[in-house]
Amino acid sequence: MNTIQVGAFEAKTHLSKLLDAVEQGSHVLITRHGKAIAEIVPTKTRKRGKFGCAKGPGFYMAPDFDEPLEEFKDYM
Repeated sequence: MNTIQVGAFEAKTHLSKLLDAVEQGSHVLITRHGKAIAEIVPTKTRKRGKFGCAKGPGFYMAPDFDEPLEEFKDYM
């Protein structure tokens, strides 16, 4: 794990580059007057499907998918 130490002004100026470094696994330590004030670290990511992944020929949804189930008709 690589730690990058930058001053607050530099962090503000180069935030996009620093975020790219964090995506690659680095940690960024932001300082003000030589004292650490914040740290940017990668988040714990969850795997998600891509937007639109249910589009296309491999996905089927029945036309009545949102109709009430027969078992619950007495409750409606």
